[in-house]
Amino acid sequence: MQLLLRWLITAASLVVAAWTVPGINITDQNGWFAVLIMAAVFGLVNAFIRPLLTLLSCPLVMLTLGLFTLVINAICFSFSAWIASSFFGAGFSVDGFFAALVGSIVVSIVSFFLSIFLPDANEQKRR
Repeated sequence: MQLLLRWLITAASLVVAAWTVPGINITDQNGWFAVLIMAAVFGLVNAFIRPLLTLLSCPLVMLTLGLFTLVINAICFSFSAWIASSFFGAGFSVDGFFAALVGSIVVSIVSFFLSIFLPDANEQKRR
């Protein structure tokens, strides 16, 4: 249940990013299909590829005091959109690095605020 809620939160944050950031477009006639596919791909990329990129760029992350993680987030966001469009036919596109950078920041902020309303699974286990 927790995974489904996180997936829906990511999908909602992608919709907000598409509405607010120029350069992020949902071109599919069935927009919710594109958003749900993109949310699933984005979650998988964040789970498997983002840690590898962070590990490989550890010196840059340390040199920039963590600001390079924004670049890593933008790369993952853009890569997720490419995978969703190319392999799954989802009409979700990101035009350029700046749109990916701002879009990943918007997705992070909206996901954070929506996650506040989720019950914490660890808190329920402690009770």
